Amino acid sequence: MQVTVRLFAQLRERAGTNELSIELPEGARVQDAIDELGDLAGGLPVVMAVNREYADGDAPLAAGDELALIPPVSGGEDAPWARVTSEPLSMDALLARVRDPRAGAVVTFQGVTRGVEQLEYEAYAEMAEPRIEAILREAIERHGLCGAAAEHRVGTVPLSEPSVAVAVSAPHRGEAFAAAREVIDRIKAEAPIWKKEIEGGEGRWVEGTTPR
Repeated sequence: MQVTVRLFAQLRERAGTNELSIELPEGARVQDAIDELGDLAGGLPVVMAVNREYADGDAPLAAGDELALIPPVSGGEDAPWARVTSEPLSMDALLARVRDPRAGAVVTFQGVTRGVEQLEYEAYAEMAEPRIEAILREAIERHGLCGAAAEHRVGTVPLSEPSVAVAVSAPHRGEAFAAAREVIDRIKAEAPIWKKEIEGGEGRWVEGTTPR
């Protein structure tokens, strides 16, 4: 049977492609696919996803499945709204999405490029958007928010331009501040998004955390 393997960031560069097609026997599992790829992921603590759901090595595979190998993501949840985009971010648009007559506080956050000429972001967008949406939804429930929205940019982000933006609204400022901090921390730790620092024409992938 044939399985498609999606690759990102360091793995994509190692393989020279963002997608591979491999042949596996019927009844194969994720670990069998990893073994078939040899040393491709050597030295990286990757996690796996099958059809955009995180999976372990014992997860079964079927013909036509999409297996994603996800290296550590760069870092170091009323209806939520999340977007991964190659367009410049707009805080005004996020504010419009969390505006609510019940809200006595609105807190925003922007993460901007600093210290290097530019950053290049890569994302497994089909998983990143649902993950960010889930983070926003959980923050709404935990902190009693009126609204929450976030978006993350991919592609090249020049010096001083925002790469990620978060907006939350709540009846009181304590909940709003706590939720905004929680949302950005979790996006950086959990969303499959990778960051490369570009300086003097050379790039370096930023080490991060293993997504969970």
